Amino acid sequence: MSALGRVPWQAMWIALAIIWGSSFLLMKLGLEALHPMQIATLRIGIAAITLALLAAATRTRLPKDGRTWGLLAVCSFFLTALPFTAFVVAETRISSAAAGLGNAITPVATVLFALLLLPSDRLTPRKLVAVLLGLLGVVLIAQPWSSVAGPDVLGFGIAVLGGASYGVGWTLNRRLLAHTEVPGIAHPTALMITGLPMALVALVTWSLIEGWSPVAVHGDLASLPLALLAVIALGAIGTGVAYILQFEVVRAVGPTVSATVTYLIPVVAVTLGVLVLGEQLGLWQLLGAAIVIGAGILVGQRPKAKLVAPA
Repeated sequence: MSALGRVPWQAMWIALAIIWGSSFLLMKLGLEALHPMQIATLRIGIAAITLALLAAATRTRLPKDGRTWGLLAVCSFFLTALPFTAFVVAETRISSAAAGLGNAITPVATVLFALLLLPSDRLTPRKLVAVLLGLLGVVLIAQPWSSVAGPDVLGFGIAVLGGASYGVGWTLNRRLLAHTEVPGIAHPTALMITGLPMALVALVTWSLIEGWSPVAVHGDLASLPLALLAVIALGAIGTGVAYILQFEVVRAVGPTVSATVTYLIPVVAVTLGVLVLGEQLGLWQLLGAAIVIGAGILVGQRPKAKLVAPA
């Protein structure tokens, strides 16, 4: 039994919400001196190193066959490279609080893409209502009818893309790896390792298009130490350690209860954005956030089992 195994799962669940919710604040701090592509690449690289060291310490074996690595790479694009890039790019246009609200669409997007990609999934009235509520909430947050009150529409759209990307990634993970066993910490470790080359290619490509060096400072040089500390924390703790906590919570109470942490992440992101960075959200944004989170909770509820009278 690991040392974390003796920690109450509720404590680890709260820690997960705080760690993942604070990632939006850390990205904003990183942008003070770093380019979005530098932040995304460093996040994946630091997380890969952290998880690889933990896998080596626990003697966890990584997959050996190329087919499994190929399937993991497909999932990794939607679970690491795309969302990590999307969120930090979005924060160049919107607040960290608004970006955190974009992450709230993940449970609803997971249901939507499961219906599209998993033949076994069926559309139920509860799922339909959840998807429609989620879309309504996103519209209310974005406020496309106002160019002043709401967040930058493109920026918020990119954040929603990041949240939806998780839904695609976890659905593909269920479909492509259903008959392939990648136990324990080997799974997130492999995801980060396969995501790193994609992030590096994107970093170099972006730098060539815009004409800057991948190692250049993109902001106030005096802010570089704090920016680097924020990105190191984002990769090592916000991604690496967080996955360990997630696996421990899943082991303790199962994936359904563990997934409920998604509902608290936007709340933490908004709270930190307001308290630390002085960001503000309007009434429509708060109402939309409540609707999106409510849609996610509706998705997570299991239908009550029918009582069958004994023979």
